[in-house]
Amino acid sequence: MRFLRLDPMMVKLILVVLLATFLPARGHFVAFFEWLTMAAIALLFFMHGAKLSREKIIAGGGHWRLHLWVMFSTFVLFPAIGLLFAWWHPLPVSADIYTGFLYLCILPATVQSAIALTSLAGGNVAAAVCSASASSLLGVFISPLLVGLVMDIHSDAANGGLEQIGKIMLQLLLPFVLGHLSRRWIAGWVERHRGLIGKTDQASILLVVYSAFSEAVVNGIWSRVGAGTLLYIVAGSLGLLFIVLLINLLASRLFGFNRADEITILFCGSKKSLANGVPMANILFPSAAVGIIVLPLMIFHQVQLMVCSMLAQRYKNAGLKLAAEASEEGKTTTSTPSQK
Repeated sequence: MRFLRLDPMMVKLILVVLLATFLPARGHFVAFFEWLTMAAIALLFFMHGAKLSREKIIAGGGHWRLHLWVMFSTFVLFPAIGLLFAWWHPLPVSADIYTGFLYLCILPATVQSAIALTSLAGGNVAAAVCSASASSLLGVFISPLLVGLVMDIHSDAANGGLEQIGKIMLQLLLPFVLGHLSRRWIAGWVERHRGLIGKTDQASILLVVYSAFSEAVVNGIWSRVGAGTLLYIVAGSLGLLFIVLLINLLASRLFGFNRADEITILFCGSKKSLANGVPMANILFPSAAVGIIVLPLMIFHQVQLMVCSMLAQRYKNAGLKLAAEASEEGKTTTSTPSQK
């Protein structure tokens, strides 16, 4: 039952939501946390850019059929299911929750967890690095465009989609590119301090969540979201993840991908990025709506980690069993001629 445990990041998110509930930022602290959050996010994407090696991108970049399907799953299949979900309204929750589900469906995939789970399960790690990184970068452009196409929520930006994309590029893409260009000078330091990237990642997300939920608490989020709604979000997240995993599994076998590529498709094509989604929501949506919109994303993040960790462990065990059987067959084959 280890997969049922909350991961440490989810525990921190819960604590931050509780802190924002009882001690929300008000007055001058709101502007202070906004600037602090922007600085933390810029540092985070700078570090990610410095960490990404060009050799790994080239090594996994040639597997175009796999990458096309992962992009299809991330930016076509997920949004299509999200639209169906929002139109059907199978769960008795407010429209804002369905907006949150639709928003999580148009986000790019995670990078760290997709690669880590692919590695644990015995998948194609080079392809996972390339695919997840490409998804994260493309999401800077595609996700805001999809927000404009499929969501009826207007941001504070005066000029709409183009201004939103410009803000996202300035806050997320520019630091990433600068970090990657600086790699020749700081790659060694980054490799020695990889834990710092994880801490920066978590700190930036926690800051954004605190700011978003402070605003949401001030605007009465908990009068609209109760325990029943949270259970509905968990059920919706499980249903969404199950459908996407099943379609990716069937597609990988239908199109003849090998076992390692099947694993990569499952874990790269079923993830949604909390690290990209929370700061992006801060730019795309009115501040009063951000808290409730990112709530399904936060819960889906935990659900995908628990379910996919269990799935990765099953793949790993199956791989060890196959390797043991192959080893036994090899011993039998080599011993048979001497017996004759």
